[in-house]
Amino acid sequence: MAIELVKDEVKTRILEWQISTVIKVRQETPGVKTFTLALPNWTAHRAGQHYDVRLTAPDGYQAQRSYSIASNPEQRGEIELTVERLEEGEVSTYLHDVLIVGDQVELRGPIGGYFVWEASMGGPLLLVAGGSGIVPLMAMLRHRKATGSNVPARLLYSSRSYEDIIYHDELEQLGKDGSGVKVIHTLTRETTRKLEGYTRRIDLPMLEEVIKPFGDNLKAYICGQLRSWRGLPMDW
Repeated sequence: MAIELVKDEVKTRILEWQISTVIKVRQETPGVKTFTLALPNWTAHRAGQHYDVRLTAPDGYQAQRSYSIASNPEQRGEIELTVERLEEGEVSTYLHDVLIVGDQVELRGPIGGYFVWEASMGGPLLLVAGGSGIVPLMAMLRHRKATGSNVPARLLYSSRSYEDIIYHDELEQLGKDGSGVKVIHTLTRETTRKLEGYTRRIDLPMLEEVIKPFGDNLKAYICGQLRSWRGLPMDW
């Protein structure tokens, strides 16, 4: 009974809105920023989960959006949300154009239970991302590193151009630190920059080539705009 009560309390806390404080803002690419938020009622998340962010205007109008958590669960007391600025996005434009360190933001979470990975789940781990779809997958890689996991991992990451690669420097370091992470890029609108990987949209032949070292026994997570990936079956 005591265990059930604790579970109920955690669920209630997750569903309740709380006021976070912006403690850091980092420009990742020209159109993407990461916001570090301190939470008064912090709850450990699982890599792959998200938070809901809600804005309320003086007249009472509200806008709400969900954003994946970029930080690892071991980062206690705070979370990082990486947000792409969308021209028609009510929430993302406010976060990018208005929000500064010291401001407060209403949010709730962590939310989500099916698209998650923990080091205890093992691998090998295949991560496939398009654009800002890298965010929850980055949380998984950061969690892997924080726990000292040696699970083999491969990241196939599609970006429009070199300057659009989110977390570029950190990904480069992960791919070179000898921990068993292989980072493979593909650029869809730039072919002049020399970068290990490909220069086309993600397609089935590319996936098969990337997966080959793992064989069939792997855990795969795909996040991004699937409709833009040529020849990829929707039930893959």
